[in-house]
Amino acid sequence: MTTSIKTPVALPAFRKTARAVMICSAVLGLAGCKHNDEQGKVAGWALVDPTQRHPITVSQQPQVMTLNVTRGSGGLSPQQRAQVFGFADSSRASDAGNSRLIISAPSGTSNEIAAMSAVGEIRSLLSERGFSESSIQVEVYRQEGGGDGPIKVSYMRYIAEGPQCGHWSENLAYNPNNLPHPNLGCATQRNVAAMVANPADLLGPRTPGDRDSARRDDSYGKYIAGDSTTSERSKDERVDTSDQTK
Repeated sequence: MTTSIKTPVALPAFRKTARAVMICSAVLGLAGCKHNDEQGKVAGWALVDPTQRHPITVSQQPQVMTLNVTRGSGGLSPQQRAQVFGFADSSRASDAGNSRLIISAPSGTSNEIAAMSAVGEIRSLLSERGFSESSIQVEVYRQEGGGDGPIKVSYMRYIAEGPQCGHWSENLAYNPNNLPHPNLGCATQRNVAAMVANPADLLGPRTPGDRDSARRDDSYGKYIAGDSTTSERSKDERVDTSDQTK
């Protein structure tokens, strides 16, 4: 008679394998939920800054001044010279940076000779205003049809454009994620773009001007000699440290 032998090891091994698979599945499920939660937090944090959600666009556009010089004229009129000075000061006040002042003279026109003579006068006026030769560029343009052609003086100035506001697509009464609504900060950004005196200030610090060499040399000379570099105060400016109770 034959006797069957049972192996009780197979069932516990199967249970151990199934348990391990279930544990791995649970861990992977929790890891997936945690990953999505972190992504949501990162996205919510990025939407908080209004300067990123509603940026101000700063671009450069040409600012052009035209001067009409007739044939046979003896140069610029006093009014036109005043226009050149005002335009040069406006270019410097707008902090055009590396932008050059471009003088465009007409070619092939009846006033070509008078225009070229006026261009030389414009360059002299700009030099009086402190513009170097490298910051002035002269070019020629051809005008079809003859007649008199104007002299054009131009430079690139900065323009600030604010964002378009009015995005009310979300219900402000229901905000389970506690995130700012889409239109938050847009009005402030638009007002800043409209009120800024010099849009170049939104890009970085202004171009430094010339230093006062006389004052700097005087202070440095006192420093070398061991003297005080501060300004002397008058008797009225000094603090009375005497005892007032006596």
